[in-house]
Amino acid sequence: MKTLHTYTSYGRSAGSARVRVFDWLDRVDVPAVSHSYLDSASNSPRSLLRSPLRLLEAEWRLRRAPSGGATVLVSRQASPLSRGGVEGRLLRGAGFGVYDFDDALYLDRRGPLPKAAIWRSAVAAADRVIAGNATLAEQASRVNRDVTVIPSCVDPAQYTRKTDFDIHSAPRAVWIGSPATERYLLDIESALLRAHEETDMRLSVISAGSATLGALDAIVDRVEWSPQTFGAALAGADLGLMPTPDSAWARGKCGYKLLQYGAAALPMMGDPVGVNAEILERGDGLAPRSTAEWTDALIGFFSESAGRRRGRGDAGHRAVLEHYSFAAWEEAWRQAVTGV
Repeated sequence: MKTLHTYTSYGRSAGSARVRVFDWLDRVDVPAVSHSYLDSASNSPRSLLRSPLRLLEAEWRLRRAPSGGATVLVSRQASPLSRGGVEGRLLRGAGFGVYDFDDALYLDRRGPLPKAAIWRSAVAAADRVIAGNATLAEQASRVNRDVTVIPSCVDPAQYTRKTDFDIHSAPRAVWIGSPATERYLLDIESALLRAHEETDMRLSVISAGSATLGALDAIVDRVEWSPQTFGAALAGADLGLMPTPDSAWARGKCGYKLLQYGAAALPMMGDPVGVNAEILERGDGLAPRSTAEWTDALIGFFSESAGRRRGRGDAGHRAVLEHYSFAAWEEAWRQAVTGV
C-alpha cells in the first residue's frame, strides 16, 4: 500500500483537522505522513505574522509535492495563504488525489483569499472528493463525478457514558463548541431564560471562550474545554443543546455537537436544520423549530420520567454507534483515501 500524504492547514488541536484526518490516521492501518501547515489551532493573521520564518518554511514545503505517484489527501485547504493554486497542484500531481471537506466552503467568498476559490480548485483537481454530508456532496458533484459521503465521526469509547437519568438538583443543559459559535445560544436566549424561571435549569457552556453572553451569563457555568474534562461534563448534564440557524451555511454543517451528545448517551435537542434532522430522528432527540417550541421542549423535557430520558439517551448512543462512529465507517474511509 502506498504512503498516504495528508495536508491540513491546522494541527491536531483544531477540531476539523482532528476529526476529519488525525483521528482516522490513529485508527486505520494506513502508512501515512502528515503535513500540517504550522501545526497550530489558529492561522489568524496575527498568529502567522508571529512566526515569519516558520511561515516561509511551511510555504516552501508545500511546493515540494511528494513524488513517485503518491496518494494525497487535502482536507479543506493546505495553506491559509492560498487561492486554490497550492491545493490544485498537490492534487493534480498526486498518483491519486483526494479532497475532503466538512463545511459549505463554496459559500465563503470573503476577502482576497476566498475559501470558495480554494474549494472549487481542489474539487476540480481531485480524483475523489469526500464530503461530510449529502448537502455538501450535492454541491461537489456539480464539479467532480467521484464524490462520496463520509460523516464526521466520533468514538463512543472515548466518552463517559451517562448512566443516571434522575435529576437530583437543578436541571442542567449543556452546550459544547467553539467561541465563534457561542452566539447561536443567543438565538434561543428567551427560551433558556424561561426554562430557568420554570425549572431552575442551568446551562454549562464547554468552550475555550470567555466572552459575555449577555443576560444568559446569570444562568451559565463555563467549563474550559480540554480532552480530559469535556467527557465528564457531558455525562453530568441532563440534556445537550444545538441551536442552529436555518441558513445555507448551517445546512452544510455536519451535526458534530449532536454526535458528541449521542456518544455520551446524553439526550439531545436541536434545530432540525440540514443533517441535524436525520441525527435527531435517529437519536430520538427533540427538534424544536421556533423560540416558542424551544421553550415548550425545554420545560417539557425536564418533566419527563427518568425512564423516558434514558430511552432518549440510549437511542442517541445507538444511532452514533450504527451510523456515525469510526468503527461504522472505517472500511469506507480506507477505500476512499487509498483509491480502491
